Amino acid sequence: MNFPTPKEPYDGYCGTSYAAKMLDISVGTVQGLVEKNELKAWKTHGGHRRISLQSVQDYQRRNNLIPASLIHGEDRLRVLVVEDEDVIRVMLQHQFDQWALPLDVVMYESAVEALVDMPSWQPQVLLTDLRMPGIDGFQLLKTLKEHSLFANLAVVVMTGLSDEEIEQSGGLPEGVTVLRKPIDVEWLKGFFDALMSVRQINNQRSQTK
Repeated sequence: MNFPTPKEPYDGYCGTSYAAKMLDISVGTVQGLVEKNELKAWKTHGGHRRISLQSVQDYQRRNNLIPASLIHGEDRLRVLVVEDEDVIRVMLQHQFDQWALPLDVVMYESAVEALVDMPSWQPQVLLTDLRMPGIDGFQLLKTLKEHSLFANLAVVVMTGLSDEEIEQSGGLPEGVTVLRKPIDVEWLKGFFDALMSVRQINNQRSQTK
């Protein structure tokens, strides 16, 4: 998959989940807007839906919708979750809601769909499973490592694989954190608390310069 360089605007297409995030509506509502032709979309040969980013922005303007980025501001952490198990995605979303941390979270059950939206979403944190159908977590991380757009991405892999099994599958890029399944939600909350603290310290430093 080809990503834009950091200097290039990404104005092509996105997936259904990201469009729903931009418009602050459900995935089902996005699909309804596509069927009504209020959003321009098409399907790939593999059956994945692609939505024109320009048509999403045009819909925002027509309906006087303020983009989510302007509502939330830069103090919020953009988090992308890739996990094919429904139970784990629901559990994680429940935890995120309970913690009430300033997180903007988008969840995917497929690495393919996540890769489509990542240039637009530009997450700061990635939580991903390793063993998944199609493109697995190993391939996902290898693809991201090859592009400078995601050089500063904080990555946590959620897996039940042993260290030996991970090495046999090619290992993980340097700097990746391993979180074993079943997921320790207290550890995960501490991880996000630490990230938010570092961001606050950096923001304070930049304001005093």
